[in-house]
Amino acid sequence: MTIRIRRFAAMLLSASILGVGAIGAAEAETVKLTILGVGDAYAFADDNGRGGFARLNAVAKAERAANPNTLYVFDGDMLSPSLLSGFDKGQNTIDLTNLEPFDIAVPGNHEFDFGPENFFEKMKASKYPWAAVNITNADGSPIEGLGGVMMKEVGGLKVALVPVAQDTTPETSSPGDLKFLSTADTGIAAARQAREDGADIVVGVVQADVANDRKLIASHAFDVIMSGDDHSYATAYDGVTVYVETSMDARFLSPVDLMVEIGADKDGKRTIDWIPSFRFIDTAAVTPDPDTQAMVDQFTTKLDESLNVEIGTTDVPLDSRRNVVRAEESAVGNLIADAMRAATGADIGLTNGGGIRADRTYDAGTVLTRRDVLTELPFGNVTVVTELPGSQILAALENGVSQVEKGAGRFPQVSGMTFAFDPSAPAGSRVSEVMVGGAPLEMDKVYKVATNDYMLGGGDGYGALGGGKVIINAGNGNLMANDVMDYIAAAGKVTTGVEGRIKNLGAN
Repeated sequence: MTIRIRRFAAMLLSASILGVGAIGAAEAETVKLTILGVGDAYAFADDNGRGGFARLNAVAKAERAANPNTLYVFDGDMLSPSLLSGFDKGQNTIDLTNLEPFDIAVPGNHEFDFGPENFFEKMKASKYPWAAVNITNADGSPIEGLGGVMMKEVGGLKVALVPVAQDTTPETSSPGDLKFLSTADTGIAAARQAREDGADIVVGVVQADVANDRKLIASHAFDVIMSGDDHSYATAYDGVTVYVETSMDARFLSPVDLMVEIGADKDGKRTIDWIPSFRFIDTAAVTPDPDTQAMVDQFTTKLDESLNVEIGTTDVPLDSRRNVVRAEESAVGNLIADAMRAATGADIGLTNGGGIRADRTYDAGTVLTRRDVLTELPFGNVTVVTELPGSQILAALENGVSQVEKGAGRFPQVSGMTFAFDPSAPAGSRVSEVMVGGAPLEMDKVYKVATNDYMLGGGDGYGALGGGKVIINAGNGNLMANDVMDYIAAAGKVTTGVEGRIKNLGAN
């Protein structure tokens, strides 16, 4: 079988020169194939009338009703983090998506935030298949229930769905001993094999950062790529591969229509020619699906009963926006780290900015509730304490600022210490001026460090926190969110703002 994917202009030129065209009008059949992708869908409800599962399900239903040749795909991250997932470990997202099931779902890194067993449970509870070509058991064997490339017959077309997960998941989440192969290399190889196996159209359903997205696009092994992970919206077409970055929380959706001509060349070999058409849907203009909205309303009522409890007032402005907590000292980060240190009596409090998730600001005078704290800390992480020499603490800080230019979640928020960093210096040599309790950090001195169980286990690249004497482990620690709520309630207010704990030597 010959697969030829050409620009529409080239098709018209060929037709005008040859008179009859590469595909005879009598022989050609045109099929409209629609692909709708979504990913990074955390919040069950809308955000000021935009996004949420009720609007997402309404769009999916409408697309399927308008075109039976529609593929609805999920490209990673729903079980966590969200306010409700802190209570049900993501079951709400399964219940909501089961109302309008995907054709295929790829596990994102956040599918493993509550461990692999929770993902396996949620996978079994799903009314749609989960798949990834690059995740195996530790011994390389397949994971029961997790599929690979899916070949579907759609409108007379053989469409291969190639599911690819993010290979950095072991660093950014808690997948246990599951093995993650290269996102780009494994995905490209699977796409090429699908083509050899007879696929007319190859669709990548991937969770990948921009760097891996670019590798996948450049390979030209895919006709279409639906990608999540970056929380942005984008569309592109280089004449060979269609690309959609699928936004977050279903705020903006972009169904892609492929007008596919199926024909035969002069030798009778099957030919496939197509052109893409992008559509943009702002879900603020979408009427929520009634059945889904009813379930959302039930979840909202359930949460309101327990979360709208006031715990204190902030006297200072707080800022948990993503670009702040992942790049600089923040009052919210100070509050959380202070609460962890106060609850444990540790010398140092250390947490990762990527674990702070509400992405909002609070004016001075705002009354804080349990909902606010749990929205900021939705992962269910536990405060732990370990004893470490200063040399490992320095290594941990170096890791924390090693990817600040990328907005990585490993950026440290601290208590009981101060430090400076130079983002222009090579990674691993950026940190200086480290002080603990007002005294210079001593490389051989042992300090008590309060951190979270995810970081202690090496998450976000914090391997330097391992190997010490663990004083409080995950089984005996408190939830970080509870430590923060207790800290605020005990004082009745938050008074500590940004006070110079972290100095960026490269800032103007």
